[in-house]
Amino acid sequence: MLPNFRKPDFDAANSGAMPLPTLSAHGGLGTPAVGTPHRGADRGAPSIIGPELIISGNLSSRGDIQVEGEVQGDIHATHVTVGERAQITGGIIADEVVVRGHVMGSIRGKRVLLQTTCHVEGDVYHQTLAIEQGAFFEGKSRRTQDPTAGFAGPERKVAVTPLAIEPEVAPPPPRAPVFEYTPPTVTRPAEALPAAEQPHHGEEHS
Repeated sequence: MLPNFRKPDFDAANSGAMPLPTLSAHGGLGTPAVGTPHRGADRGAPSIIGPELIISGNLSSRGDIQVEGEVQGDIHATHVTVGERAQITGGIIADEVVVRGHVMGSIRGKRVLLQTTCHVEGDVYHQTLAIEQGAFFEGKSRRTQDPTAGFAGPERKVAVTPLAIEPEVAPPPPRAPVFEYTPPTVTRPAEALPAAEQPHHGEEHS
């Protein structure tokens, strides 16, 4: 569903009047959001990177991230909002991306909004893209069916209890082979025997 990016025609804060209710996509009455996609009631508070923070490294969240400081790395979340004074050097991957500040890198989101104060240098992969008048965008706009495909979201870490491993017992050394020695039997021929040992076959008669 394409979020309602339309701003009210009057400044409710200055005039003191309440903005007129509008018919929402679900058939009910709601108050139009100013410059941001509709935030579901089940969403919690976003994780905010304050303007005094400088983060070097990738950010990953299962919820929303609002950047008001500087991030040198990629951001992966469900909803990402880049503040007007924020600076991001890296890619952004989220279902919804709202950019008001400076982004040097690619943006992948199902719904992407580039507001008037933004400065984006990089390609944008999207299902729906809205660019306000005055926004700076230098790069390619590529419409895809699922711009976040192939970029798995952050997963919950499951504690794994290591199994007890019994120590290995070294096998006994191999035994030396045992050979049995049988002395050979030697039989001497009769002619080799001494005369005393010659067998007597009878006496000769003259």
